[in-house]
Amino acid sequence: MKSPRSIAIAGIAAVAMVGALSACSQGAADDGKLELRVATFPPGADQAAYDAFAEQEQQFEELHPDIDIVGLEYEWTAPTFAAQLAGGSLPDVFTVPFTDSKTLLENGQLMDVTDEVKELGYADKFNPIIISEVTDSDGRIYGFPRQAYANGLHYNRDLFEQAGLDPDQPPATWDEVRAAAKTIAEKTGKAGYATMATGNTGGWQLSVQADSRGAELQQDNGDGTYTSSIDNDATKSTLEFLHDLRWEDNSMGANFDLDWGSINQEFAAGNIGMYTSGSDVYTALVRDFGMDPDQYGLTVIPTEDGGGVLGGGDIAVMPPTLDDETKAAAVEWIDWYYMQKLLNEDAAVADAKALAASDQAVGTPVLPVLDRETYEESLTWIEPYVNVPLAQMTGFTEGIFEQTPVGEFKGQTQPIYALMDNLVQAVLTDQNADIDALLKQVDVDAQALLDE
Repeated sequence: MKSPRSIAIAGIAAVAMVGALSACSQGAADDGKLELRVATFPPGADQAAYDAFAEQEQQFEELHPDIDIVGLEYEWTAPTFAAQLAGGSLPDVFTVPFTDSKTLLENGQLMDVTDEVKELGYADKFNPIIISEVTDSDGRIYGFPRQAYANGLHYNRDLFEQAGLDPDQPPATWDEVRAAAKTIAEKTGKAGYATMATGNTGGWQLSVQADSRGAELQQDNGDGTYTSSIDNDATKSTLEFLHDLRWEDNSMGANFDLDWGSINQEFAAGNIGMYTSGSDVYTALVRDFGMDPDQYGLTVIPTEDGGGVLGGGDIAVMPPTLDDETKAAAVEWIDWYYMQKLLNEDAAVADAKALAASDQAVGTPVLPVLDRETYEESLTWIEPYVNVPLAQMTGFTEGIFEQTPVGEFKGQTQPIYALMDNLVQAVLTDQNADIDALLKQVDVDAQALLDE
């Protein structure tokens, strides 16, 4: 088993590592094999995750004895990407979130893989909403969508029971969410509901709720420009909802600077009754934050007034600087490691067995990357190895296909999420926050970013 090597992901560390890493960015290993450097897990993943990867790595190398897979710890951070690309310190294969893919491909920072995807024969099987995230205006494809999620409503079954609520009948409307949150707070003393508010995650989850109420946060003008429309009734209703939970019901606890990691930690510790996040977060909750699976529940986010469910995910990509031989090896790896388990029964079973043997989650609910028929067939292949409590997730698994998927807005996504963080923080920390004025100003500020 190889020990994963670390890639610096921020600040001075990234610059300092550029020279050291660029020397081994691609080329032949000592034994004459082609060395392919691939991203594995973010720093901090447990040993079981790496054990599972080591088994998969061995399987691939047995099939491709001329390729030496080198696993690297890697975490995508937009601020350091340009320096890593310029210095040659990126892995040969890594992943980026949907929110950043359009900007990267438009800037020429991703490898064009159109011909390879078509040659593999599944270009037409992708969920059209998802493949659009990595396709340019000329129809060229710049990566392989490898996993996706729809946001869901996560809830703590123990806190529901302690509050006298039925965990098998989770809230189905936002009014019911509010009522349940108030009951949980009153009966247990814990936060009945919480939301992310910092590090761009507040804007992300504000977008999730606004979309569920029918919002259109940004208009695509069809000519490469966008018009901000955050100031709308649905966004206002969402902010009023959060304000009322906080100030009228006192059901949101006392922590209003949560981000993705800290809200997961608090939820896993049993301090939060409900929150919204990606449907795939169960794996992290149990593996990284120690949640008891028996406490976990998942259902769909309520939708109203024609609203939809915001999805997301990431794509497996390559830097545009790879030589042809390394690119070909990278495509072989992406197809084998990410794609075939979605398309091929033997690959799906082998992947599920490796994960289950290492106590990794198998069967976590997702938004299908491929068409629904292919997805549902793949679930039958891995059914004997599923080890997540699907019976506690039926609200999501039975309801998600009845909801309309919505993609994230494309123009200046992360910078605008940062602006929207301020809206969430304002209503949670200032009882007299002027929501109308805040919305009007954020539209002005967002448009300024879009016009740059």
